[in-house]
Amino acid sequence: MFDVDAMFSNTDAWYEAIPEDSRPTKEQPFYHLLAENDQSYYVAYVSEQNLVADYSGQPVEHPDLEDLFGPFEDGQYPLQVQLN
Repeated sequence: MFDVDAMFSNTDAWYEAIPEDSRPTKEQPFYHLLAENDQSYYVAYVSEQNLVADYSGQPVEHPDLEDLFGPFEDGQYPLQVQLN
């Protein structure tokens, strides 16, 4: 996670593209995350209710990592920039 919105702050089109039966409420924090899958790296916008902690302690391999964080130390990355 590199940034957080206290409440939903994306577009209505983005929100309405989520299937209604799994759509999170807007009245919760939404997090900006560096994410990846088998095909690509991307920035995700995730509601707090859908976060899953990563306790692996393993470094992340995302191309935008160096722009936002310092070197991996003691199982975490220090944030290098001030956002929200």
